[in-house]
Amino acid sequence: MNPVSASQNLMTRWGQRLRASWVTWWQVVMLGAQILVTALTPSSYARGARRQSLLLHIYQATAPLLTGFLVLSALISLVLIRIVVATAYSYGLSQYALEVLVRTLVLELIPLYAAMFVAARYAMPGAQRVREQLSARQRSGQELGQGVLLTSELLPRALASVFSVLMLAALSCVIALVLTYLTVYGFSPWGLPGYTRSVGQVFTPAVTLIFTLKTLFFSLAVAVVPLAGSAQQDAQGLYARRSDISEFARLFSVVLLIEIISLVGNYY
Repeated sequence: MNPVSASQNLMTRWGQRLRASWVTWWQVVMLGAQILVTALTPSSYARGARRQSLLLHIYQATAPLLTGFLVLSALISLVLIRIVVATAYSYGLSQYALEVLVRTLVLELIPLYAAMFVAARYAMPGAQRVREQLSARQRSGQELGQGVLLTSELLPRALASVFSVLMLAALSCVIALVLTYLTVYGFSPWGLPGYTRSVGQVFTPAVTLIFTLKTLFFSLAVAVVPLAGSAQQDAQGLYARRSDISEFARLFSVVLLIEIISLVGNYY
């Protein structure tokens, strides 16, 4: 084979993949902007059937996940708390145990696995169902317009995903803080002043702002990235089923980028 021709073919394929990736990410950004603008316009979903649809999706995104996630989160938190506390006591660093727990468990881990849990249990399966509906409508010649698709299907699912991530993360953080106190001080109320002071020293205004923004952007990523993929046609103009692994990899790359930016903001 001619080396020049092989190199040209390789560069062509690389350019096509790069262009397809650019188009995909641009559509994610555009859809996210449309969802944000529509979400900031309550008249588009605050009345009638759209309001009922939104409330139904919020219930479906939160209530079935609540018990399982909180139990799993409590178990993971308890294991990590015991490990950190026992290690700190064994090395004589017990005064740092609370700060390490709050920083690693509450600030970093809980928002991350809350977002991944909602993505795996609600956002990604919901995006696949939307794509199947679009494919069925396309075969029957009843395709939805972009505006109708946004307000009737994508917006309720996106807002439900945002609400679910924020709700699960908030409740899990509260449970983790309570379990940390009970592990360190037991059921005695005398450790409460020192505990609140230690936690307050971690949650400075800058750290609190970064934590809030990170959790919010996690929820937006979970809400937008899977739905953007579901509403995107393939090269043939069809809505063929996409690989769950590739969709999860795209979402995880966005979440990982947000996490890296938050780490830079907190520790550098």
